[in-house]
Amino acid sequence: MGRAVVQLTFFGLLLALAASQPNKNDWDIYSFHINSTVTGQYATTIITSCVANRMEESKDIQFHVQIPKNAFISKFRMFIDDQVYDGVVKTKEQAQQQYTEAVSRGESAGIVSSVRRTMEEFKTSVTVAAHKTVTFELTYEELLKRTRGKYKLLIHARPMQPVKDFKVDVYVYEKAGISFIDVKGGLSTKALANAITKTHADNKAWVYFYPTVDQQKTCDSCGEEGMNGDLVIVYDVNRDTGLGDIKTSDDYFVHHFAPSNLPRIPKNIVFIIDQSGSMHGRKMEQTRIALINILNDLVEDDFFGVITFDSQIFHWKRELVQATNLNLEGAIEFAKNIRERGATNINEAVLEGAHMLNEHLREGSASILILLTGGNPTAGVTNLEVIQSNVRRAIAGKFPLYCVGFGFDVKFEFLEKMSLENNGMARRIYEDSDGDLQLKDFYEEVATPLLTDVTMIYMGGTNLTQTNFSQYYNGSEIVVAGEIMDNDTETFSPQVVAISNSRKMTFSNTNTSVEPSAETVTEGVLQRVSAYLTFKQLLKQE
Repeated sequence: MGRAVVQLTFFGLLLALAASQPNKNDWDIYSFHINSTVTGQYATTIITSCVANRMEESKDIQFHVQIPKNAFISKFRMFIDDQVYDGVVKTKEQAQQQYTEAVSRGESAGIVSSVRRTMEEFKTSVTVAAHKTVTFELTYEELLKRTRGKYKLLIHARPMQPVKDFKVDVYVYEKAGISFIDVKGGLSTKALANAITKTHADNKAWVYFYPTVDQQKTCDSCGEEGMNGDLVIVYDVNRDTGLGDIKTSDDYFVHHFAPSNLPRIPKNIVFIIDQSGSMHGRKMEQTRIALINILNDLVEDDFFGVITFDSQIFHWKRELVQATNLNLEGAIEFAKNIRERGATNINEAVLEGAHMLNEHLREGSASILILLTGGNPTAGVTNLEVIQSNVRRAIAGKFPLYCVGFGFDVKFEFLEKMSLENNGMARRIYEDSDGDLQLKDFYEEVATPLLTDVTMIYMGGTNLTQTNFSQYYNGSEIVVAGEIMDNDTETFSPQVVAISNSRKMTFSNTNTSVEPSAETVTEGVLQRVSAYLTFKQLLKQE
């Protein structure tokens, strides 16, 4: 069998393609398979689509799928006339020009673009001779992130026409044991319920999704062009209250740390709410609803503050107050009356929020700063780099900053940088009907701190990924990977040191050594997890 190379461009920005919808009489997808294997929360998914050109002339045949935003494409191949064409992944900087040039020459090229909240889109097409077939094979990989006590494997099914041989096969293996597994998403509705088979036994689980052609036309997310919806595999693993799960294989280790039976730490939290003109309409309404719900979730040992801003700063109170019923009622009334107006002074607002927290640092508590904005700096200091520098200096590593950007007008990259520089993260809220729920869900990820100043220590380890974390939240997870010096697991000694309610805690395996787990880990997976985490950290540093 011959082998060739086709240029596959990997471009991270949205680029419109002038491609019409396929005519189902032109070509036929006779097989569409999605096979996903999850081992140690690391998922490898292969999408295979076999397509035949039924026409008497050559035709452009499309391959168009969606993959999770946190995933990366590790392989793309096409099989035509016993010839294998291997894709070459290009960097974002190279992609746009090469993609345009390839298309203008009539060559096959693929492109990745952002399309939805949680998904990105991969498109390519190839010219296939009359009565010939092409098989597309795309492989993508991702480390599943634990949020709110569960992992989610998201699979999007959109073959673009009903397919007689359509299959989704998911296999999950977790050494620690699977505590529960469920199937959700738009393709798990009543009309497709009998197309789903779920099996769970100790540390293994299988999910099969085999809808008939008729089912692919009649479900809620279906039509004459087949299915267009998500299948979400939700699960968690059994875990102890100590050091967590450590896998070792081929000189590598991966440590999953997620203790749960710990007391919650009281919060000091300041909400900084943009009320400038960029928040007009639904954005402001949804923000008010979300803020009221969030305030109702605070408990009495929490302290909080609320700031709104446009070109000026407005305080509900100038200092943090305890989350008593009386104070919460007053803050909720304040939230109900927030109205959009004026310009956007992000610099002064964030500095004031940081000042309020710095004036109220309590021993045994966790401080959190949350900025929500729908616009860009237009008042006060407007230079983005100067704002970032001012915020870094004001926070000085003492607490995380979480930035929430509402809609597509906001400079999200600026918010993301500012969050990452201050031990936090950023989230974009989409202007859909559930914007208030998106805000509430984001808050719940950081609503219950359990540990602060978390330090992961690995005697006998080297080439480690990130090992210091400002806070650990209930329902989340810390993952560290690296190499074991000389592959000597007997002298490899992991330990976690953290603060819980003013008390120093040490998590360690005091009586046992770390055992090799090669027989339970797919070859090369731990090395790939280490590379994945390292790559993600390099992107953050960028």
